[in-house]
Amino acid sequence: MTAEPLHIHGTFIPDDEPRDLWIRDGVLTDEPVPGARTVARDAFIVPGLVDAHCHLGLGVEGQVSRETTLAQARADLAAGTMLVRDAGSPSDTRWVQQEAGLPRLVRSGRHIARTRRYIRHLAVEVEPEQLVEQVRHEARDGDGWVKLVGDWIDRATGDLEPSFGAAVAAEAIAAAHEEGARVTAHCFGEQSVAELVAAGIDCIEHGTGMSDDVIDEMARRGTSLVPTIINLNRFPQYAEPGREKYPRFAAHLMDLHARRHETIGKAIEAGVPVWSGTDAGTVVPHGEILAEVAELASLGGAEFAVRASSWGARRWLGAEGLAVGASADLIVTDRDPRVDVATLTHPIVRVLRGRPL
Repeated sequence: MTAEPLHIHGTFIPDDEPRDLWIRDGVLTDEPVPGARTVARDAFIVPGLVDAHCHLGLGVEGQVSRETTLAQARADLAAGTMLVRDAGSPSDTRWVQQEAGLPRLVRSGRHIARTRRYIRHLAVEVEPEQLVEQVRHEARDGDGWVKLVGDWIDRATGDLEPSFGAAVAAEAIAAAHEEGARVTAHCFGEQSVAELVAAGIDCIEHGTGMSDDVIDEMARRGTSLVPTIINLNRFPQYAEPGREKYPRFAAHLMDLHARRHETIGKAIEAGVPVWSGTDAGTVVPHGEILAEVAELASLGGAEFAVRASSWGARRWLGAEGLAVGASADLIVTDRDPRVDVATLTHPIVRVLRGRPL
């Protein structure tokens, strides 16, 4: 069925001057479309939101059913997420990319973790000598991204430790780049993020262990950060179960938690490219992107947060914004979300592929 033609007048962010655009056959056009229904006038229009750290098809026990995956994607869409960068999933979610009523999806394949050094059932687990080969496999299997587990608790030391040595990690990152893929990594602690940034990684997830020197190096290199602040807020509940058996780990995690806002704030101030992500899929429920946007706004301001979660993140992932000829994936609001992100909570309408939701 052909979508109803629509007309919107307003400010198409990041532009500042109001104009008229129409939606015909799911695509934005500046040519008037006879009979188009006017959705809004004097409105503000932002590209559909991006969750750049999301796990579709993943649950606390690993792979989930197609029905559960569908519910996850719909929850994300209901909150305004129209583009997802998968950050590791044991499920084959290619079918999501064929569903016109679901968010667009950029797949990373499976997490790559060290053997017995990550949450069971979630990742493909390898030893260091297998890392490069596995990275090449995931690079070919995904949509241009590979996800490493950069660090996790080592039961031998009772604290966070890098999953792989710096030399083999650098070799693996170079291999992914040869395959045309970018690499990101889960990093809580100080050592893993320092080594992986020096090795030329493209993105860091969480980043609570970033030192001032590492932040400066990330800014110099253009290494991106997806902090998942709403997940960092849960560090106390992650630390508590191991407090008696692994007191060093628990104390370390709580220290990282205590300075999380300062650390991420320094990265923003230094000019590190920062993007929105929720880490939905296990502990964090799906559909929480607006909570993450609010956290980013509290650290960098509303305009920064909207850029980090919409047009800027889309550009980073190679997706379209609100240009003529682009897919009409957008959110229409009555106030400028660059002034107050709370306006995204009550939009006039959300539109995906030209269809109002």
